[in-house]
Amino acid sequence: MKKFLAVYLGSAEAFERSEWSKTPDEARRKQLEQAGMHAWGAWVGAHRSSIVDPGTPLGKTKRIDAHGVSDSSNRLTAYTVIEAESHEAAASLFERHPHFTIFPGDSVEVMECLPLPGSPL
Repeated sequence: MKKFLAVYLGSAEAFERSEWSKTPDEARRKQLEQAGMHAWGAWVGAHRSSIVDPGTPLGKTKRIDAHGVSDSSNRLTAYTVIEAESHEAAASLFERHPHFTIFPGDSVEVMECLPLPGSPL
């Protein structure tokens, strides 16, 4: 089995297009959140055998480069680590995922975790 990192992407534009931004009613937002978390839990349950690390939401970003540390931003919102036979099989696990079918996320990107060159592991 190969290991893959799935990163969940979101943007202000996706949020603005979603029902979430158009719903001023806090009770309705809570309903959306509960529906999304229920669907996410169902997704995890359906793919439990493939999930190595369910991941977590991601917080604010710091950028570190030759000039030091600074605040930064990107579209990363969460991650999950999975195992699958192929890149295509890994990607197919995220079709119709609640991240973008219920929550106001843009997409999920899946990339293979490659072995470290020269590593004895």
